[in-house]
Amino acid sequence: MSLSRAPRAALLTGLVAVGALTLSACSGDSNGKSGGGGDTNFVTGTGGIATAAKGKRIAPNKLSGETLEGKQLDVADLKGKVVVMNVWGSWCAPCRAEAPHFAKVSKETKAKGVEFVGINTRNADRGPAIAFEENYGVEYPSLYDPMGKLIVNGFPKGSLNPQSIPSTIVLDREGKIAARSLKALDADELHKIIDPLIAEK
Repeated sequence: MSLSRAPRAALLTGLVAVGALTLSACSGDSNGKSGGGGDTNFVTGTGGIATAAKGKRIAPNKLSGETLEGKQLDVADLKGKVVVMNVWGSWCAPCRAEAPHFAKVSKETKAKGVEFVGINTRNADRGPAIAFEENYGVEYPSLYDPMGKLIVNGFPKGSLNPQSIPSTIVLDREGKIAARSLKALDADELHKIIDPLIAEK
């Protein structure tokens, strides 16, 4: 039994190490580039928010499924709007800290053509996640992704993809990935990401 478990443990340790290296590599270098080695065309500001220039953005893969409330949602149907996608879990302390800000800004920007969509992950039961939304006044839908399949498969390699919880990915009106944050955000930081995309023609 210990022999069969040892290779698995070694593999898991290796994957965790690779993941940690990837995450640190994407935190930005002295030139302000982010997203890994080479010319990625992602620029990370001092606040840890990475952006992609309009001509360098790419679309995510399919991001669709069932919401916490059991409805079907496909992010591709929101093309034409700025879409703010927040990866969160009810067990996550930074997610709790940022939730009131997301609830507030989602209401402030809806009339300007902005839609918020959560991606709830690592909640084995929907109950705590639904209670979380009720507690923090989150009225926008969240895709239910307990195993993280959307997080892993929904974003192309080399793109501005979610690499931590919480993460926030913002799509422009063409449905392409324009910005990413790998930390909890407040209302001012959200507006700094969203407002320029609202203004884009």
